[in-house]
Amino acid sequence: MASEIVMPRLSDSMEEGTILKWLKADGDAVERGDPLAEIETDKATLTYESDAAGVLTVVAAAGETHPIGALIARLDGHGAAPGEPERRAAEAAPREPERPAAEAAPREPERPAAEAAAGEPERPAAAAGAEREGAAPPAQRAPPSGAKATGRLKASPVARRIAGELGVDLHRLSGSGPGGRIVRADVEDAARDGVSAPPAAQAEQAPVPRPAPAATRDEPGAAKGEVTVQELTRTQQLIARRMAESKATIPDFALRTEIEMEAAVRLRGELKALGGDVPSYNDMVVKAAALALREFPRANGSYRDGRFELHGRVNVGVAVAAPDALVVPTIFDADAKALREIARETRALAERVRAGTVTPPELSGGTFTVSNLGMYGVSDFTAVINPPQAAILAVGELAPRAVVSEGELVARHMMLVTLACDHRILYGAEAAQFLARIRALLEQPLALAF
Repeated sequence: MASEIVMPRLSDSMEEGTILKWLKADGDAVERGDPLAEIETDKATLTYESDAAGVLTVVAAAGETHPIGALIARLDGHGAAPGEPERRAAEAAPREPERPAAEAAPREPERPAAEAAAGEPERPAAAAGAEREGAAPPAQRAPPSGAKATGRLKASPVARRIAGELGVDLHRLSGSGPGGRIVRADVEDAARDGVSAPPAAQAEQAPVPRPAPAATRDEPGAAKGEVTVQELTRTQQLIARRMAESKATIPDFALRTEIEMEAAVRLRGELKALGGDVPSYNDMVVKAAALALREFPRANGSYRDGRFELHGRVNVGVAVAAPDALVVPTIFDADAKALREIARETRALAERVRAGTVTPPELSGGTFTVSNLGMYGVSDFTAVINPPQAAILAVGELAPRAVVSEGELVARHMMLVTLACDHRILYGAEAAQFLARIRALLEQPLALAF
């Protein structure tokens, strides 16, 4: 009996996934726990393992993107006859039937509306034959009247779109996907090898609108020069969507305060002298925020559908800059962890983020976020709230500044922090008290060491 493998939900915010690579081939025997595929989600790239045993039939080709719950493969627990996986894959995906060898220069059949919307016009029989046999261009040959087609080009939607963008002639490619289907990797390899579409083919495919002719220097648009369009990664798409949601739906306000860090600087020097994991000043901020969150439950909560959700655990997210993205791994139960433990965990998470090996569970469950740009010389800034959290703390540069102490002008290590709050759950007075508690803990940091 065959069991279906669907696109799994690998993170709490995941809506769809992209199959980067199948680690098992059609017809391979699979055991429970075997790695099946590498799947890219909105947060990370993960290896998906089989939860059953059987013979694999691939339905979704590498490079394709599918929503959660969509069929991507099957496992036949009783084995499969030779050629059976290919037959099932062909039945499961909308692909063309093989054309008889005796049929001369067929033309492509009428396509469903979804394909027609993609922009690839119907190809006359003469055009297809001319491209394959090196005959005259379609414009110089009259298409045979009444010719009926029995098949169409086997290519995934992603492959068709990228082929149009890169100017690759799909009819000159051999597909590496199931049943000879052309997938994204085939198109990208062909583009690197210089397999371009002839002018007629490029004009016929046109899966995406072509840019207007380049403006001359006398035209207004020429001032920007050549424009390069970059597609967003899945992580960038998620960031864009969530930040737009935050600014559009959250009535936020910000509070700013200056913290004297002289005692924190001394404490860090003493901990460094003792050896072991030396906490950073940001680790101290995380610990101070966690202790304050325990005292102010609404700052550790969320506003959802007209209700306050007050969370029982204090999980502080730490914003980490990744290549072309911003990722927020979570320090779980930060209020209950020692400062050195927070330091070890934060460093390990940051390394995994930059290496691309962080897992979805490590990126979920946050109840509050700390974002620090002080290492870049930024004195202060206001961060965007990470919904549905109630607040986010933006940390600026720690640097010596001139301050007045006991009537004298002296140099002190000072740090500016800004608390952005969701006014629906965290009101001004309580937010000010919460921020004041963080400042007090950092100015008298002995409680942070334990």
